[in-house]
Amino acid sequence: MAETATAAGPGARLRDPTFWGDNAALIGLILIGAAFSLLTPYFLTWGNITALLVSASILIVLATAQQFTIVAAGIDLSIAANLPWSAVVFGLTYNAGWGTAGAIIAAIAAGALVGTLNGLIIAKLKVNDFIATLGMLGVMSGVALIASNGQSFSVFSTFLQTLALGSIGPIRYFYLIALVVVLAAHIVFKYTAFGTHVLATGGNREAARNMGIPIDRMRVAVYAINGALVGVAAVLLVSRTGGADPSIATDELLSSIAAVVLGGSSLFGGRASMLGTVAGALVLTTLLNGFTLLQVSSFYQPIAVGVVVIAAAVLSRFQQ
Repeated sequence: MAETATAAGPGARLRDPTFWGDNAALIGLILIGAAFSLLTPYFLTWGNITALLVSASILIVLATAQQFTIVAAGIDLSIAANLPWSAVVFGLTYNAGWGTAGAIIAAIAAGALVGTLNGLIIAKLKVNDFIATLGMLGVMSGVALIASNGQSFSVFSTFLQTLALGSIGPIRYFYLIALVVVLAAHIVFKYTAFGTHVLATGGNREAARNMGIPIDRMRVAVYAINGALVGVAAVLLVSRTGGADPSIATDELLSSIAAVVLGGSSLFGGRASMLGTVAGALVLTTLLNGFTLLQVSSFYQPIAVGVVVIAAAVLSRFQQ
């Protein structure tokens, strides 16, 4: 279809529904950016763009985590609890004297543990992904509150301050970390046997099993990777806020799913687009940033994200 549309000219390509489905995030980013540029003079200031990209970096890491599970025809609802849980583990271990490096490793390991448990429940106990991760969402929300006694932890670390505020020229460290995560995921999906097996698992599970691909191990692995990346996002979040809170950033679940689907990945699995995922994360971050600049009530912001989720699901029907 793509070849026919190209041969017929750009007009035919624009009439092709798959064009809009495949490029929805990029088109949306351009349109939203242009609208906010006209509506407020503060949108295109260097300070605002920097703040926007820092916020987007955390969502990009979370969306990449969600990408691994969605590509394998799964989904992770427990991100909303795993993120604060990993942050709490960072705060607990740092204040216990583990040091910054020890706390970072502990936070990533805590996230990976939750992801691995999700994968084992799904692959070995044959529990539906939605139900398993929804249950884990409840479990880890409670565990984070119990472990922290419902209190937040202050974290004073020179390294984390440098991570949050430092840069190489105009390039902030947050951007670099997000870029490394995205490039690593792209390489995995595009150039490794593991990535090919994950895509095959999501595309047609029975066919992949018949080809000798260890389906259960693939599913456990993608959830473990998902959890580890959530741990990375938790470290970034702690470095940005200067503390670990058991109720922090619990609204990132919808955004992480919307960014992936809006970026061109199918909720039914078998398709990955890291560039699209980045664009999807930027769309959502730009939307919330623009609303804040326009002093739109925060009560309306979840509605906007929800609309984007629905739009992403609709557009996914037209993706190739």
